[in-house]
Amino acid sequence: MKPPVNETPLHQTIAKVGRTALDFFTEAGTAALLLFRILAGVKSLWRDRKLFFEQAVRQGVNSLPLVLLVGIFTGAVTAWQSNYQLKDYVPLQYLGSATLKMVVIELGPVLTGLIIAGRVSASIAAELGTMNVTEQIDALESLGISPIRFLAVPRFFANLLMLPVLVILADFIAMMGASFVATALLGMTSATFWNQIPTFFEIRDVIAGLIKAFTFGAITALMGCHIGFATRGGAEGVGMATIRAFVWSCLLILVSDYVLAMILF
Repeated sequence: MKPPVNETPLHQTIAKVGRTALDFFTEAGTAALLLFRILAGVKSLWRDRKLFFEQAVRQGVNSLPLVLLVGIFTGAVTAWQSNYQLKDYVPLQYLGSATLKMVVIELGPVLTGLIIAGRVSASIAAELGTMNVTEQIDALESLGISPIRFLAVPRFFANLLMLPVLVILADFIAMMGASFVATALLGMTSATFWNQIPTFFEIRDVIAGLIKAFTFGAITALMGCHIGFATRGGAEGVGMATIRAFVWSCLLILVSDYVLAMILF
């Protein structure tokens, strides 16, 4: 007996794809609405400045050791690999300039963003998700306190402002690591490594890196807040929320990095 039309594998696949697309656009719309409400709540940031500074310390200052550790090894491996790839084509004196370009434009913002995605975005999702499943957010609403103003706004703007600071520090320490490798392992003098950098330095490279940093800061904070507020299902739901926040933050960082690269360069 021939199965009904609506039960054929083709129709089931189409229905599944349709539901997936609908869920995606629904979630994207919910996240966009949350972003609009957060931006509209910026006027309350000064009143809640204590919460803002607490989040700035947690998200920025406490992330500094990990960011600097990753930064120094990023600069070191970039200098080593650049020497290997360019030694037959470009004089070694341009190693510092090549390393600076790669670190400032791409590696510094992207790697720092991915670190913050794992450390901050997942943490925000876990914290807000736990508050959600334990009905603490409902308690705030019953007291007349907006969860967006009290929970999301300080976290969002703290991450938005601290990520560029972390990127600048990561770029600096990465160049220190690259300089160490060049002088200690590749036989260059410090003057040779640094002398050509002013010749090829462009302020637009720094601006592009900072634009990426601001964008990645907004993405990681927004995904953490959005997924945290949508968490359901108790402890298991909180665990899944942390994974989703990290995965979506990383994915959107890489996609936005490509889009920004096409726009800025």
